[in-house]
Amino acid sequence: MTAVYWNHHDMTGWDWFATSVGTVLFWALLITVAVLLYRSLTGAPQQPRTHVPPTPEQLLAERFARGEIDEEEYRRRLSVLRSDGVGLTKP
Repeated sequence: MTAVYWNHHDMTGWDWFATSVGTVLFWALLITVAVLLYRSLTGAPQQPRTHVPPTPEQLLAERFARGEIDEEEYRRRLSVLRSDGVGLTKP
């Protein structure tokens, strides 16, 4: 009994290369599909990320951290932000 090859002769170097690359790509595709399917079936639904704007105190702290304002100005502005708002309007 003789071995039958699809191309009726031994495989060349290019045939081995193409078969090897094809096999690796096939398994990579199969594993990727399996992982994505697993994640979609078992993962909790993700909430859409919403952008939360920074508070005025955070913005002031960032300016102080960057050196745009000194400590005295930072504390003065912070006290204004934290006050109840009485006397902040101009007459």
